[in-house]
Amino acid sequence: MYICAHRTNTPHKMKFRTEINIKPFAEKIDHQSHIFSIGSCFAQYMADELLEAKFDICSNPFGVMFNPASIHAALHRLAKCELFSHEDIVFDRDRWFSYDLHSSFDEISSQCILTQANASVAEGNMRLEDADWVVITFGTAWVYTLNESGKVVANCHKQPASNFTRHRLSVTEIVEMYDELMRGMLADKQVIFTVSPVRHLSDGADENFLSKATLKVAVAEIVERFDNAHYFPAYEIINDDLRDYRFYADDLCHPSTSAREYIREKFFGAILSPKSLQLLPRIKKIVRARAHLPFEPMGKNFKEFCRQQIQEIDSLPEIDFSDEREYFATFIE
Repeated sequence: MYICAHRTNTPHKMKFRTEINIKPFAEKIDHQSHIFSIGSCFAQYMADELLEAKFDICSNPFGVMFNPASIHAALHRLAKCELFSHEDIVFDRDRWFSYDLHSSFDEISSQCILTQANASVAEGNMRLEDADWVVITFGTAWVYTLNESGKVVANCHKQPASNFTRHRLSVTEIVEMYDELMRGMLADKQVIFTVSPVRHLSDGADENFLSKATLKVAVAEIVERFDNAHYFPAYEIINDDLRDYRFYADDLCHPSTSAREYIREKFFGAILSPKSLQLLPRIKKIVRARAHLPFEPMGKNFKEFCRQQIQEIDSLPEIDFSDEREYFATFIE
């Protein structure tokens, strides 16, 4: 006689992705924090999200930068308040530009670009000095060096490729640069490092992976050395958590809108204080109300709407709604 044991099949919840659970930071950003952000276009996106949420943040005084060497040089210039001079700008095809600046600074007048650039130096120096938090986002370990001077450029400005030599920074080079910064100008600040999830396919798929791996190893070593250095896994969220081409824009390089929003939620959840997180829906509602286009701007209903918004602003004195207040006030005065 055979006795068959009864087997109970316990249902298992199917998983189709490996969600990355980020341990909350011990130190938190709140609406009294002063934040400085520098790096790639992904860094600019995250800075814009913080700015819209009414945090005090200064982002990329010299425009977006991608490689650690150029970011390092920019931080040094800002810390020393080193102004640009005529030796730092170049004239080509009816425009002036600097290899240390983004193309958004390009001007038809040498004095215009110097005035604009040096205003950014002065503002950036003050904001970097006051910052409690510094967010640094690396995009690529590949750099372009001017053949005539040996200087790493932040932007090639579409100059002939023959003017440059391309090479990849080593882990050691990156770590040494930022070891000096962390022991110096950044010693009294909380520093968040991220590796941009944007794919640099112009470098080639293999070289993009090699570049990102170099950046990740370098950042891991920096974070291991310094208690005030932290890592936020934006790169891993895209590549291991979401891990699907539907989370990329049409160029298949930049994260899609939904992917950026998902990363923002993860970032805010890990880094913002409980109070600031609680305030975000109220802040968002006021910001959206400011963007609202009234059907009858001089009508009674819209005037009452503006009064209600000012009352809500008055209930949040810790948040700077000066622009919104001025806007709503124009309709009820």
